[in-house]
Amino acid sequence: MKKSNIKSKKIESSGGSAARKSLIAKVGIGVLILAMIALFIVPNVMKAPATTSPDDSFDEVPFTKEGTVTISDSTGKPKITIDAEFADTEYDRQRGLMFRRSMLESQGMLFFFPLEEMQSFWMRNTYISLDMLFIDANKRVVTIHRNTKTLSDQSYPSTKPAKYVLEVVAGFCDKHGVVEGDVVGWK
Repeated sequence: MKKSNIKSKKIESSGGSAARKSLIAKVGIGVLILAMIALFIVPNVMKAPATTSPDDSFDEVPFTKEGTVTISDSTGKPKITIDAEFADTEYDRQRGLMFRRSMLESQGMLFFFPLEEMQSFWMRNTYISLDMLFIDANKRVVTIHRNTKTLSDQSYPSTKPAKYVLEVVAGFCDKHGVVEGDVVGWK
């Protein structure tokens, strides 16, 4: 009986040895794979550029004259005419003047909306402080927000329904005497 016990113990111990060798081999392969991954990933992570800011992600957007805008007093006497870009598509309205670094006082962007309703703008990704003129369907200025805060999610809403919005550089309205009730025309 002792012989059979010894025999089965030998079988058990040799079976355990094979399982151990298999486990060691699997662990070794796993370590080797992790080492290879580390060799490729760590150097690339170390070379990765610093996080880019929004201004690094976009090239300067050039001004493209699409027409002119004239602001007149309530009697129709012209105060000033500027060159304008027209934001008349959903994409153009969403992008607006974002990522622009400069704009001349003689330039502006006129936004066209399909409906006359309460409008609201913000300054996210906008580097130029602006004056915003909200204009109703009769082309009268109903709200002006002066000297908006750049790079801000602060809301600048109209106080009355508007169908158009004109954005010009900050200080424009004060310099040219633009007030609510003025009339805006374009071509």
